[in-house]
Amino acid sequence: MTVRLTGIIPALVTPFDADGEIQEAPYREQIRFMLKKGVHGLCFGGSTGEGFALETEELVRLAGIAVEEVAGRVPVVAGIIANSTREVLKRGRALAATGVDALQITPTFYVFTPDDETNFRYFESVARELAVPIVLYNVIPWNLLGTDLVVRILEEIPNVVGIKQSQGNIHRAAELVLRAPRDKVILAAIDGLLYPCFAMGAHGTLAASPTAVPGPCVRLWDAVQAGDHATARAIHDRLLNFWSLMPHDNLPACVKYALQLQGLATGVSRAPMPMPSAAQKAIIEPALRALLDYDVA
Repeated sequence: MTVRLTGIIPALVTPFDADGEIQEAPYREQIRFMLKKGVHGLCFGGSTGEGFALETEELVRLAGIAVEEVAGRVPVVAGIIANSTREVLKRGRALAATGVDALQITPTFYVFTPDDETNFRYFESVARELAVPIVLYNVIPWNLLGTDLVVRILEEIPNVVGIKQSQGNIHRAAELVLRAPRDKVILAAIDGLLYPCFAMGAHGTLAASPTAVPGPCVRLWDAVQAGDHATARAIHDRLLNFWSLMPHDNLPACVKYALQLQGLATGVSRAPMPMPSAAQKAIIEPALRALLDYDVA
């Protein structure tokens, strides 16, 4: 049951056709593209993959394709974005049967904010029933898991193997690197600040920026691991500029456009999410081109 998630883990986009149906061939092509760039894992069904708009059967289909394409070369993480313990367990059981290596699970995101004890019992019951490796996905703005709660979960729930710390909160990521048990992983989803996160000891990233630019992110990770901070800082400067300019209201669609500029067919996004406007495309393209100076072959 043990899995160690480190390095660069892109959050795959989900290609849809005009009718909102999954396009299998572009999805397979994307997985192969990521593996060719040297990523260290893959995640599907997350925010960038429009997991909030996917049904259980669709997640299972995406899982089967990913597991087949990866063929054990890197870990495969399945995202679950759901609003009840019952639904999380339904999806989790179905996905666990596909052979994925771990599940990435959000806190509940309805408008009522659970207290710490409720959040703890939620993850405790999910982890007990599913008995597979779980990554906390700390992303819900009105239900953010505080550092004390996260550390308690990591200490007391054995199959919670780590956390994806999102929301641009580098201070919280730093606290978790310092305080989390040594056998648990802190994955920094602070897209424009991956360099300082890696430098302070984060174990990697599971995020959207490695999806949009996997090659430069792999080079950034490798540079930090090798102590080449001059190269890492140069990549950081361009990554920060790229991500600061990236529109976020329809981020999955904009990430798809960034991949299209690199030769991938990525389909469209599922309605009602709009595809990038001409103005958004004009912002993305030059910043992307500059960052791709640090692409891998």
